[in-house]
Amino acid sequence: MFSGLLALAKGLESLVMSPIRLALISGGKSTEREVSLASGKEILAHLDPKRYRVSLYDPRDDLARLLNDAPQLDVAFPALHGLYGEDGSVQGFLTLLGLPYVGSGILSSALAIDKRITKDLYRSANLPVARDLVLNRAAIQGSDRKYDILQILGDLKLPLVVKPINQGSSVGLSIVKTKEELTLALDLAFKYGADVMLESYLEGREYTVAVIGNSHPIALPPIEIIPAEGHGFFDYSAKYDPGECQEICPCDLPAKETEEVSSLALKAHRLLGCRGLSRTDFILVDEVFYLLETNTLPGLTSQSLVPKAAKAYGLSFAALLDRLIELALEPNF
Repeated sequence: MFSGLLALAKGLESLVMSPIRLALISGGKSTEREVSLASGKEILAHLDPKRYRVSLYDPRDDLARLLNDAPQLDVAFPALHGLYGEDGSVQGFLTLLGLPYVGSGILSSALAIDKRITKDLYRSANLPVARDLVLNRAAIQGSDRKYDILQILGDLKLPLVVKPINQGSSVGLSIVKTKEELTLALDLAFKYGADVMLESYLEGREYTVAVIGNSHPIALPPIEIIPAEGHGFFDYSAKYDPGECQEICPCDLPAKETEEVSSLALKAHRLLGCRGLSRTDFILVDEVFYLLETNTLPGLTSQSLVPKAAKAYGLSFAALLDRLIELALEPNF
């Protein structure tokens, strides 16, 4: 009997110590493919090889292989940004495979990628947001394919922010100060979809707050973002090119303001039904933190904000990844 118990104990120990079989998914088809690949490379470099047995997949080329391999996998880590990765598409695929995954589910991902729906939800919870207008290309272009600028503006006043409703990393985004610039900005934004959002431009200090957790999320320390001279906002270059902005963490927000912006980020995380990880961006204007958007799969490159916030909280990059994978494997995910 004793020998049988000993054999069982050794078997359980072996099971516990077995590496987690993880599918690391990066690349994809979105405009943020290169950032996704960079996130995947950074994640791979920080996953403990004794703890994880990692297989790499690119949704652009490897979905059939992932489908075939799924029964031998324990969890997936989508390092994907933008459409076809952060919008619920891959999340739906992984759900059908019965494979747990890092990050938010299908509905939360789809809600957060759509800036119009996100802002409607923010408003429903009385969270502060800028005034906006969503335009459909077919509805505002005449037969000559020109825009009626005066009609478009309506009650909105220049300057404005013009952006596609379903892109991340400031892709297709412009700050508009004149009517002539508005035409060019609309042409750019409409390259990425049929619907475009115009927002009142808010001039203030930029912050972002990452949230980690499922049923009991926590907010990481806020980061203040100061774009370098020549960048009017935190654009694609400022996000990913070294030296193009300052990212201050911990920042100099007083305790009261830190608690306030952290509370707003937690509310956004819960409101959208996020799991695992989210990052909400803010503009501070006249002591009000206005919510801009919530990212359900924020970047995890060497230049990214979430690892910096985690470090300020006391989590190394490797420990952050371990925690995200633990959250993905929680029961009832």
